[in-house]
Amino acid sequence: MKGGTPRNGSTMADKPKDTARELPLANASPAHSFRSTDPARTARAIWYTAPGAVEIRLSELPSLEPGQALVRTAFSGISRGTERLVISGAVGQEEWERMRAPLQEGAFPFPVKYGYCATGTVEEGPAALAGRTVFCLHPHQDRFIAPVEMLVPLPDNVPVRRATLAANMETALNAIWDSGASAGDRIVVVGAGIVGLLVGHLAARLPGADVTVVDIADRHGIVTNLGARFATPADAPRNADVVFHTSASAAGLATAIACAGLEATVVELSWYGNKDVPSPLGGAFHSQRLKLQSSQVGHVSPGRRPRWSYRRRIEKALALLADPALDVLVTEEIAFNDAPVALPRILSPGAAGLAPVIRY
Repeated sequence: MKGGTPRNGSTMADKPKDTARELPLANASPAHSFRSTDPARTARAIWYTAPGAVEIRLSELPSLEPGQALVRTAFSGISRGTERLVISGAVGQEEWERMRAPLQEGAFPFPVKYGYCATGTVEEGPAALAGRTVFCLHPHQDRFIAPVEMLVPLPDNVPVRRATLAANMETALNAIWDSGASAGDRIVVVGAGIVGLLVGHLAARLPGADVTVVDIADRHGIVTNLGARFATPADAPRNADVVFHTSASAAGLATAIACAGLEATVVELSWYGNKDVPSPLGGAFHSQRLKLQSSQVGHVSPGRRPRWSYRRRIEKALALLADPALDVLVTEEIAFNDAPVALPRILSPGAAGLAPVIRY
């Protein structure tokens, strides 16, 4: 896929608490909680309701349970590759449960409230979070209730808009770990979508690494600003130590395999949905003893899993967004009320742009 990867409930909390049950906040100690003065307990959310159809639906928010907080959303990121599959109904039935977003409502294929890149301000909940700006793996919604363990305060040097890239940065970081890429490696990233560019950005910071990002679209300026080199598929370097594939296309996978050197690793980040994709395992794949490695963010990379929690990983992903050069990846901002018209355009096949955001 060309975007952030959905998580099958594998977040900072193994089982997020159900926000639909009502429990009065009076059960929480006043010394450890604060309340909003806003009497309105409603929220508006974006729902994918049929192929190519988007609605804004109004719902009543329940009372907070202890261990929950109410957040007013500032921005939410649109994960273009994943949400294109969702809006088109292309999530394979066998993946309906595994690929649910953490706080998703509804069920695949439709109707479904989706998304996982929200940032906003805590309005009600534990006193320690009062007024804090946080990131949460929550669908597109103007106000929401979430378990406090899923709310990650933003570093002071990461603006709220750029922080919507955290889920995709987390995917890129996990892929770097899965790959085993190291200092001095020749690294190729095939696919200059948001995830591919973030992988290239991280890889370029490995000491002495030689990093090239490959795409059919001209992304030379962006790639260079992020510290890597750009190439078209025809000019892609060969004999790479590690290759990442993020384009969600058969042609891109073939290019990735062609770039790999003897006994190299090709890391596949794409989510193809219900599409069958030919794998070019003829030619040099066998004689070159290549390794094709899947990378998916729903689980922490095995080599880090004994020491890294989901919470530690998302905190690191947010910290890695401190570089202002990453602002170039947020290519469009749409108003929440315009989403029913704008999202089908943004998520149409071949639409331009990288990481659009919804402004609330």
